[in-house]
Amino acid sequence: FQATRVAGSFRAGGKTIALEFPKNFVAMPGRAGEQPKVEDSEVVFVGYGVVAPEYGWDDSKGLDVRGKTLLMLVGDPPVPDPHDSSKLDPAMFKGRAMTYYGRWTYKYEIAAKLGASAAILVHEDGPAGYPFSVVQGSWSRENFDIVSSGSVAPAPAVPIKGWIDSPTAKALCLAASQDLAALKSSAVRRDFRPLVLNARAHFDIEVKARQVQSHNVSAMLEGSDPALKNQYVVYTAHWDHLGIDPNLKGDQIYNGAADNASGVAAVLEIARAFTHIRPIPKRSLLFLFVTAEEKGLLGSKYYASAPLYPLEQTLADINLDVINLWGQTSDLISIGMGQSTLDDLLVDVARARGRTVGPDAEPEKGYYYRSDHFEFAKQGVPALDPKSGRQYIDKPADYAKQKQDEYTEKNYHKVSDEVKPDWDLSGAAEDLKAILEVGYRVAEGDRFPEWKPDSEFRARREAMLGAGRR
Repeated sequence: FQATRVAGSFRAGGKTIALEFPKNFVAMPGRAGEQPKVEDSEVVFVGYGVVAPEYGWDDSKGLDVRGKTLLMLVGDPPVPDPHDSSKLDPAMFKGRAMTYYGRWTYKYEIAAKLGASAAILVHEDGPAGYPFSVVQGSWSRENFDIVSSGSVAPAPAVPIKGWIDSPTAKALCLAASQDLAALKSSAVRRDFRPLVLNARAHFDIEVKARQVQSHNVSAMLEGSDPALKNQYVVYTAHWDHLGIDPNLKGDQIYNGAADNASGVAAVLEIARAFTHIRPIPKRSLLFLFVTAEEKGLLGSKYYASAPLYPLEQTLADINLDVINLWGQTSDLISIGMGQSTLDDLLVDVARARGRTVGPDAEPEKGYYYRSDHFEFAKQGVPALDPKSGRQYIDKPADYAKQKQDEYTEKNYHKVSDEVKPDWDLSGAAEDLKAILEVGYRVAEGDRFPEWKPDSEFRARREAMLGAGRR
């Protein structure tokens, strides 16, 4: 679907704050194909919009915001360290690392749960991690969502979701006799309370929609233990890329060789290897190739909403999204390291192979929430996102950064993402041996993998399994 008309404004203190799409404002329907309109909706500043029981944090404070427009900040609440206010409190929202509460997608989800009519995020380059031009670009083109069907009930959705730039947010607050900087400062405290602004919002969106069909592809290796074969370990990789761009001159095909034909090939090879293991693992293994990752994790979102096998009987998801293409490393990386006991298992497997496992170098960017394993995690299933390491053997210390920067600049989401003659898959082979062994140990193990106590997904898993199920 794509918006054909996006209109909006705020009325505050007798002034009208004009919203000009996409100059200072972007918005779209919360659900594909709808033509939402919001009139004279009271505006409520809800800080970061976080409801996180594990941190004793609730920005809503029970306020009834049904039918209202929520003004929200991006990111996790940057709670200062009580011993050093120049640093973030490592006990709150994992310090520098982003939690899911900081992702912009979470903000719209919590707004939907609270019954709001609209959720408008205040864009700032630092907390967002990218300039407003990125939002303008992605929200101005065609977007995709899953059409509800008999097997997939519609998820709660806020009718209108959008962003405004920082100058517009400041102007709105000023017209409502408030100061945005002061409001932001108040929102980093646990005792923050939402503030009803002296402002009203108006939005009107018209869209044109079309339906397309795509497919997830799966294969299952049945477990050998009659008592355990109805429990599952999942390997995922997305098979989609960006398609064809007829506006390009010359090559118009986005092959996606690295992203993510390499991950698909890796899962196929792991599946082939499992068929040769004797005895066959006790639990079943599902090899799942999902579509539309590049359109918002839609294939994995669909599977998590309508799984082939119950999620409460799914022990883990292990996701492969771009593998090591540049040679052997002495280490592996686990994106979101520390989320679950799957990380501990990967560390044990790597150690036995003379290797180490390290965390993501940029945890503040929230990469854990950007690939298909995340849709499993969001539903409570422990999920592992292993990546190639940074310590390349017999290479310069900055070799990993060189190759990653080169790929990002020249090939990422470009038609040039093709198989290269200088690819060295020897490192990928070693990585996949370790990743296969992690899945094998889960399939053979005595206990379900578990989320760590500070994981935002732990409560969902505990509710799913119930007491004594593990």
